[in-house]
Amino acid sequence: MKIFLLCVLVLLALLIGAYLYRVLQGPTIFDRVLGLNGISTKAILLLIVIGMYFERVEMFVDISTGYALLNLVGALAVAKFLEQRGLP
Repeated sequence: MKIFLLCVLVLLALLIGAYLYRVLQGPTIFDRVLGLNGISTKAILLLIVIGMYFERVEMFVDISTGYALLNLVGALAVAKFLEQRGLP
């Protein structure tokens, strides 16, 4: 089971790298925001899998829930800013 979880961790890290490419090379601000949201989603999954690996899921679920709330507030703040700025 530990080997499977390590493979999942590596796969999630690779997916975060793909999203990071979108953040750095995105032609528009919307691509960059979507890339950051994707990174945040994969980081939440990464935290849960790390919790499963160390057999402390309850602690990592609490951490990932807090991180998800921060991600939500951040995405709403960026959306509000872009709406006020008048970008299409």
